[in-house]
Amino acid sequence: MDENPTGEQPDREPTAERTADRKSTGERTADRDPTGQPTADREPTAERTVTEPEPPSAEPTSCKPASPESTTPESTTPEPSRKSSRKRRVLRLAAFLLGLLLLPLLTAETALRLNYTGDPAPGTRTRHQDALWLGHAWVDGRKGDRDVKALADRLRGTGIRDLYVHSGPLEHDGTLPESAYPKARWLTAAVHRELPGVRVQAWLGDKLAGEGPEGLRLDRPATRAAVLASTRAVLAAGFQGAHFDLEPLHSGDRDYLGLLDDLRALTHARGAVLSVAAHQIDPLPAFHSFWGATTGHPKWWSQAYFGQVARRVDQIAVMSYDTMQPLQSLYGGYVAQQTSLALEVTPDGTDLLMGLPFHHENRFGHWAHAETVPAAVRGVRLGLSRTDADRRRFGVALYVDFAATEDDWTAYRKDWVRTP
Repeated sequence: MDENPTGEQPDREPTAERTADRKSTGERTADRDPTGQPTADREPTAERTVTEPEPPSAEPTSCKPASPESTTPESTTPEPSRKSSRKRRVLRLAAFLLGLLLLPLLTAETALRLNYTGDPAPGTRTRHQDALWLGHAWVDGRKGDRDVKALADRLRGTGIRDLYVHSGPLEHDGTLPESAYPKARWLTAAVHRELPGVRVQAWLGDKLAGEGPEGLRLDRPATRAAVLASTRAVLAAGFQGAHFDLEPLHSGDRDYLGLLDDLRALTHARGAVLSVAAHQIDPLPAFHSFWGATTGHPKWWSQAYFGQVARRVDQIAVMSYDTMQPLQSLYGGYVAQQTSLALEVTPDGTDLLMGLPFHHENRFGHWAHAETVPAAVRGVRLGLSRTDADRRRFGVALYVDFAATEDDWTAYRKDWVRTP
């Protein structure tokens, strides 16, 4: 998902690279020359000699100016001391500038930690609107009836209503060969038999060309027309909806909004569902612009653009993982913030789903020890409690089935579903 090249088939590559951005930290040290208190030069002692008294001169010797060579001015600073002073000034300036850079980050992280405090409101549990991303093995022939039965046993009694089954990737021109999903009709029939009421959607994605020469180009009318034709094909194969994950998708992309308008007309005409995987929302105003200018990869969407996307689809699932947060408390606070921001702009007629991290690789932007299911669920519940505790069209989306552990499933049931 986020930072995961959507052109890959997820469970063929066991580590899903998601969207976004990994963070490394380092410490800088500066060597300091030892400095000491300079020792004052002592004036040499004059050598005394015994001579015959001389007649007094017209000008007293005590009034004669001292020879420059015979004295050391007190204001003269030894060279080592001047160098040490300059180094201290440079270090102080560097520390000041570093503090200016770190202050906004420390302030934001403190706010996230505070976001994680408090108790979720009673009843902020599953509304039976949850979803699960499934890998490509379910439609390419590697899975069979026994696997569907095991999946049904796993999901029975939970809040899962939708399955997003990887059926792509799309070609860069928007086409999709039928050979990419040969077992689609078998899968949808088997799921409906074992799990009545659960919908099966085709998960379609590709890498966009916005940050490089290769990829899907939404600005081309022919490409958008091909995506529509591919959607018609997967719906004809038995899927009950189309779920799109196109990355990296920059905030404000008008071609994407136009494509969604056309896709919604197509899916609704066939009684199907249109859903999308969405980027995270700016944690700070206009942060996507700053991040894009400094890294070339604007990972976040503006809140306004998120709302524009949400108004055009039936479901929007926030990829609320791969967040670069190093601690569970910070990650949970971040998810709480994302939940509130998304709730504020998602219309009541659209299902809003918050992603849960059912994957565990450690890489830039994702630390398995921090991005845990318990932290995510607590963050979701806190954000829901503070913003719209009674919202019905709300759930969580689990990414991804082939990377999930028993602990992930237990935490989902215990913390969100409340079943053993």
